[in-house]
Amino acid sequence: MDVYTAMAKIPVFSVCDVDQYYNNIGSSRSAIKRLMAYHKVMKIRNNMYTCVSAQTGGPIANRFQIASNITETSYISHHSAMDYYGTADQVYYDVYVSSETKFNDFEFDGYTYHYVPSPFSEGVESPEFSGGIRITSRERTVADCLKDMDKIGGYEEVVADLSAMIGIDENKLLIILKAYDNQFLYQKAGYLLWPIRDSLGLSRDFFESCRSKIGNSKRYLSRDIKKGTYNNEWKLVVPARKYTEKNGGVISNASI
Repeated sequence: MDVYTAMAKIPVFSVCDVDQYYNNIGSSRSAIKRLMAYHKVMKIRNNMYTCVSAQTGGPIANRFQIASNITETSYISHHSAMDYYGTADQVYYDVYVSSETKFNDFEFDGYTYHYVPSPFSEGVESPEFSGGIRITSRERTVADCLKDMDKIGGYEEVVADLSAMIGIDENKLLIILKAYDNQFLYQKAGYLLWPIRDSLGLSRDFFESCRSKIGNSKRYLSRDIKKGTYNNEWKLVVPARKYTEKNGGVISNASI
């Protein structure tokens, strides 16, 4: 029985996966230790392993597959989801992982995996032929990055990532916004998505829906803003200088 060949078909595996072939936990653990000694298996963290690729000498599992297997409910989110979709503005070595079950941050193969509490499972998908990846949809990713802008990435980084995204479903985005039920999030969505509405495929009705939910509270768009100007449309204090997007759009005080 070639345990390495069997486990190489599973990007991330545990002792229980190996035990299918031994029916003895002690023997299964010993088999993993032998494979690690021969540099055929790498330990990701407690009870998480991946085989070593004979071609590259690196782990078979990529960072997205690892993130999706940390807990039973874990999935890729925020800037890491942007990275998966190819819209991230830069290379990230921090992997953001949402989960209903808390885990301690850890490092593996040059990446640091960060726990983010999962508020709900709406908008979490499992792409076909992805090797078991679980990830937020494009619409959920947009909402998450806007909501947690100051916690993960910051204003300019989020704006740059959003400007590279093309074509989302506004009805799905509205469902996510409704699930969050957060006035500040509607304000940020209205203000930051308006300049890139054409590339995203958002209608004026979408922005009218957002505007109807913002209430009367006045807020700073981001804690990064030191000097700003007031945008009456969205009741936000926004950067005084305009921020030019990669696709040529400009964040400004434009009205819907």
